[in-house]
Amino acid sequence: MSQLDLLKLNVNDHVEKKKDLSYLSWAWAWAEALKADPAASFEVMNFGSKPYMDINGTAMVWVTVTMFGKPMTCFLPVMNSSNQPISIEGRSFKDKWGNDKVEKLDSFNVNTAIMRCMVKGLALHGLGLYIYAGEDLPQSEEIAPVIIKAVTPDGTAMADVEVNTGQVDANVQLFAEGMMTYTNHLTDVKGLNSYWKANQGQLDALKVSHPDLYGQVRNRFAELKKQLSEKSE
Repeated sequence: MSQLDLLKLNVNDHVEKKKDLSYLSWAWAWAEALKADPAASFEVMNFGSKPYMDINGTAMVWVTVTMFGKPMTCFLPVMNSSNQPISIEGRSFKDKWGNDKVEKLDSFNVNTAIMRCMVKGLALHGLGLYIYAGEDLPQSEEIAPVIIKAVTPDGTAMADVEVNTGQVDANVQLFAEGMMTYTNHLTDVKGLNSYWKANQGQLDALKVSHPDLYGQVRNRFAELKKQLSEKSE
């Protein structure tokens, strides 16, 4: 099975609805990933001793899914039942019946976010991607991918990359902002280059679909690369 086969796979029978959002069963999705690529794997990024990044008092989990030899990094906020970010410190509130409640980050909601993020990473490889585009059915065979030249921040030509222009990532703005935010945790040029390469596929697609956002991300990487290079001299 190829990446194009994953893009065409109908996953509707395994989608779970939660308010206005749709979620693909992680167990089923991972089983399909292993059928497509027995060597598939995923890795949860740790920030110190914690599997989430603290962003203004809320938590963001990061998961890298590798399929067909290509790693794709995705991220997702840890959210409550209303799909709102959960405060790390916790908050007290009254429910609709007037009962006192406390909402805070715990192992259960972090684990839930990690598995949903893993499924989102699988979508970047093609599995159920149409769900994030708000479509009802997967891509038909008639819509062919576009071949573009991937280019690194320093202008070095890389291998050709396929970008399916019929699919749109609804979280593209979040992806660009997340890419730039995480650079604050990088301390050397090697780490910066590795982070860019780990997200090469998404960046290539961003360059085609949203060149302005791509330019912002690339400029941030170029500026930081210059600063880190000067610092190491």
